[in-house]
Amino acid sequence: MKSQINSAFQKCKKQNRPALITYTVAGDNTKKNSLQILKSISRYADILEIGFPHNAPTADGTQIQNSSYRALKNGIKLKDVFQIVKSYKKNKEAKPCILMGYYQMVYRYGERNFINKCKKVGVNGLIIVDLPFPENKEFAKKCKKNSITFVQLLSPTTSKKRMKRIIGSSHDMVYYISMLSTTGGKLKISPKKIIENYMSIKRINKSKNVVIGFGITNNTIASFKMADGLVVGSALCKGIESSIKNRQNPVTKLNKMVKSLKMKIK
Repeated sequence: MKSQINSAFQKCKKQNRPALITYTVAGDNTKKNSLQILKSISRYADILEIGFPHNAPTADGTQIQNSSYRALKNGIKLKDVFQIVKSYKKNKEAKPCILMGYYQMVYRYGERNFINKCKKVGVNGLIIVDLPFPENKEFAKKCKKNSITFVQLLSPTTSKKRMKRIIGSSHDMVYYISMLSTTGGKLKISPKKIIENYMSIKRINKSKNVVIGFGITNNTIASFKMADGLVVGSALCKGIESSIKNRQNPVTKLNKMVKSLKMKIK
């Protein structure tokens, strides 16, 4: 079965631009708005990352934590997240979806049941933040058997030897965490240095789709146009929060934000 995630990257490469990957938390600020946001930003985003709301997020900064808390306050459960994806995927213009969360939810649901449910509702990929390599190898194999991309993570402190092993075992997408920080933090190193680190990863295997996350905003995104893909999350979560405070429509707000991001990398 052809990978929708890989197809999205190939399409972007033909257009000589990076894939725009958005991150929003399922159920923020309501279940209905969450679904409408996904439908709305699909016009400009190439791949959608959807976060499972969690009350003890490890790497998430203030903005994504606030998004999770809003969703949890609304009573969003795992079944609701799957329902949002299922409803979104009925849309003819639906883009590939990657669910992002923590292993606890997988463990409680049961690995086999979780993967089967993901496949059934149309999930294309998974990022499990606290399931690192090589502990994730067996779970990643199960995902691949079900045509689900397991996204491996790399950071600035990953050794070259370990990097080669992780990339060698990766599927259609590798996520490079650009700096040692929580999400939403200001760039602590220059875009030039991030690109240097990124290129050293790409030299290991040029055929792998490597995306950059952390510190990508409307102001910085143009500096990373040569990457295979760019992930924007905290800025969008902040957009939802500001729209609530200003009594604006978060769906309209995020549509405008993602359109602006897309224009910067065309």
